[in-house]
Amino acid sequence: MTTGKDFGGWTRRQILAALLSTAASGALANAPVSSPRPQARRQAGNGDHAAGNVDLHALSGLSGKCGYVVADADTGEVLESLNPLLGLPPASTAKALTTIYGLTMLGSEYRFVTRVLATGPVENGELKGDLVLAGGGDPTLDTDALASLAKQLKDKGVRRISGGALVWSGALPYQRQIDADQPDHLGYNPSLSGLNLNYNRIYFEWKRGTGGFEVTMDARTRKYRPMVAMTTIKVVERDSPIYTQVSTKDMDQWTVARRALGKKGGRWLPVRRPEYYAAEVFHTIARSYGIELPRFRKTDQPPNGPIMAEWCSEPLPGLLRDMLMYSTNLVAEAVGMSASQASGKSPENLAASGRMMSDWLKATGNANHAKFVDHSGLGEDSRISARDMVRVLNAQGWNGALHGLMKEIWLRDDKGRPIKAHPVKVQAKTGTLNFVSALAGYATGPNGRHLAFAIFTADLDKRKKIGKSQRERPVGARGWNRQSKILQQKLIERWSDIYRA
Repeated sequence: MTTGKDFGGWTRRQILAALLSTAASGALANAPVSSPRPQARRQAGNGDHAAGNVDLHALSGLSGKCGYVVADADTGEVLESLNPLLGLPPASTAKALTTIYGLTMLGSEYRFVTRVLATGPVENGELKGDLVLAGGGDPTLDTDALASLAKQLKDKGVRRISGGALVWSGALPYQRQIDADQPDHLGYNPSLSGLNLNYNRIYFEWKRGTGGFEVTMDARTRKYRPMVAMTTIKVVERDSPIYTQVSTKDMDQWTVARRALGKKGGRWLPVRRPEYYAAEVFHTIARSYGIELPRFRKTDQPPNGPIMAEWCSEPLPGLLRDMLMYSTNLVAEAVGMSASQASGKSPENLAASGRMMSDWLKATGNANHAKFVDHSGLGEDSRISARDMVRVLNAQGWNGALHGLMKEIWLRDDKGRPIKAHPVKVQAKTGTLNFVSALAGYATGPNGRHLAFAIFTADLDKRKKIGKSQRERPVGARGWNRQSKILQQKLIERWSDIYRA
């Protein structure tokens, strides 16, 4: 977001002067959250531009639709709105709602737990029975955590087993990908299951040699870099597509177009069989600890038996803080799905769990028209209005848990550099899809007034025209998103000036 650019020849100072000259303080104090039939003259009561008739969205030249609401976060008084009831895709601002849902349904002490269980005793280094690697839905489980499990197993005296090695992933229902409309190779659109590893991504690395390309697939983390065989990739001669992927029962098979590869490089690719991925990596690391295991087989039977090793995620608030900071889709989906299960029901997929969160929001009385198809906001069919989002934010309150978990959003200068000394402070969640941009959270200015706001912009017509193969970097999307962020900052700065924040 930048500050120095003009809107259709209007400078920020001119816009503020026009707004202040037309704003009526009495009208602002009584702005409703609903949208009655517009009158001939725009005033605060019609649900649109409470501070006069200057439409920053129109001045920005941004195509598509815009809806926003800003309210006093302490009293709930709506100060200004544009299309407050218009439902638009929330993109990743949906994660703010998932945060509330997760904390309410699971509690702040909740941890995801991954266990290794046995079906028999250990005698002379041999486990007399089966060994079960049992996932608990942890979206943050990584290779280092599996190494901790292997070490605990070694410390219990296990060196080999007489039975089978089993993997169980039934804690959460399997979802091949979060959003089926995304290209297959995007790492932010992985699978979801009850056993996840490294955000269900695998690292593809290539290096050009004299005889062609050397390629590897590994499960690297800070301490370990085990090679993985259940995911393969082949470099092929073709123009398009760049990547293809086919999954068998226990393998992922990729191809990549040679022309897309430089001399060397790497990227994360999504995993579609996460339980087999985790099982293979655990098998490899266990062997490095001197534990010989047979090849893992999947079991659908919930595990039962003595716990030989255990790994717990950090408590839910810390996990959610990182999710809001890095906008991690897998974490949002795992938390949302677990929250839905905590209600006593068992959603079959993300869409069903998204509906459960929608119903829960409606039951609070704050989001009467919310519609969610997932918990991350990646699916474009989710909808919420700016009014409903701000109602939820106000219900949480300035001193509520959500505000403390949100990241600080720096306002920027005309060169895009963060202004850390800016008098307006914003803690919010961003959201971006192709031709969709959103920002929702809290702000305060030099006068200390607390504001809650939501800004949604979307050009759904342009979005519909993007072919699936172009969705990673569609033409025009970056510039459109930049314009939207400029608009967001202009609105926040204006609100701070007009409403003495």
